[in-house]
Amino acid sequence: MEITVEKETSLVEAILFLESEPLTEDAIAEISLLAKDIVQMALETLKERYSQESCGLELVQITGGWVLMPKKDLWQYLKERYGRKNEGKLSKSALETLSIIAYSQPITRSEIEAIRGVSADNMVRLLLERNLIRETGRKDIPGKPIQYGTTKEFLKFFRLNSIADLPKLDETESERFELAR
Repeated sequence: MEITVEKETSLVEAILFLESEPLTEDAIAEISLLAKDIVQMALETLKERYSQESCGLELVQITGGWVLMPKKDLWQYLKERYGRKNEGKLSKSALETLSIIAYSQPITRSEIEAIRGVSADNMVRLLLERNLIRETGRKDIPGKPIQYGTTKEFLKFFRLNSIADLPKLDETESERFELAR
């Protein structure tokens, strides 16, 4: 079978459709047996194709890999049936704790509590169970408390490619997150 630009793009599209996790360009090249520059060209073609208003999907880079997803504006109609059972069901307290960790990582439980003003035990346990945060090590201070940071699951949950894609904080919000430093 002769591979043409259209076939190459179709092959990359089919691979992305069949995979449930984001794939790097190297992984796509390995699976498709295409050169990396051909994969990059195919991804650009797909990005352009899916940017059309008539398409219900978009090509998104998340956690350093590429994935086909429903467009954000359609998700409200789809999430009840196709979303994970607990997706979007984080309490205000859990979201506040998660945002403190995301913007201040690595951070200890006592530092989270200093910012929130209340115990963080239950929220940290919940976020660990949901795999939105993980232990990243221990702080080099007496007692060597555990430090926490976000996970790839966190990036997927919020459709972020990296932690650098978090919305920027204004000056007041930034000062609040620096209290524990």
